[in-house]
Amino acid sequence: MSTAATTVVGTTMACSFILLGNAITQSFMGVPALLVDFPRPSSPEHLAAARHLGRQWPTFWSVGNVFFRPISTLGIFGYSFAAYSAYSTRFARKDWRFYAVSAACHLVTVVHSAANMQPLNEKLDALSGEDKGKVKAAGVDVSLAEYYARRWIRLNSVRIVMPLVAGGMALWQTLGGY
Repeated sequence: MSTAATTVVGTTMACSFILLGNAITQSFMGVPALLVDFPRPSSPEHLAAARHLGRQWPTFWSVGNVFFRPISTLGIFGYSFAAYSAYSTRFARKDWRFYAVSAACHLVTVVHSAANMQPLNEKLDALSGEDKGKVKAAGVDVSLAEYYARRWIRLNSVRIVMPLVAGGMALWQTLGGY
């Protein structure tokens, strides 16, 4: 592959592993820290804990919108460029399909984030009970606050697996695997 393609794929691999690290941090450290000693729905402290979770949520949400989305989009284009470069260069000695699968992994991440994570983010944000100048998610059950957060952690596993697969496949292919 050309120097430009190698540079792009190297940068894109770095972005994949940055996404992986961030998703691990959020899933195993950030959100669980908000759930420590979370009271049961029948507890008088539950409403205050749910509101606190909702007030903290914009930080996690903005990381997704500001951090995950652009880098995952970069992954789609970077790996697509690497796949095209490997395909169009006659003696590249790289299998373009590995880079294409890596691009597809980032596409899955973007679609999953929009289709599955966004509605859950809205529910978690609505727990704050504050109108922040936007329409709140209708029908948010405060008694399900902990469930929403735990479900978010489970669904975020896609954002752990996809960058791992994408970066791992691209790294293996770039270093000479077949």
